[in-house]
Amino acid sequence: MPFTLKYKDINEEREIPSDDYTIKDLLNELEVSAQTMVSKQNGELVIEDTVINDGDEIQLVQIIYGG
Repeated sequence: MPFTLKYKDINEEREIPSDDYTIKDLLNELEVSAQTMVSKQNGELVIEDTVINDGDEIQLVQIIYGG
């Protein structure tokens, strides 16, 4: 069951390792903080507890902030 990941220079298909694989699991795997990311599933903003499904496109966008 693959999904598409778009993050920085990554644009690849990945296998979903379990039925309850979430955005949070993906962020942990990539070693990035949910505090610094905006997550989209099929173009819609989602929270980190959202389950990734077969065929989904997941886009992770780094939040840029500063003074």
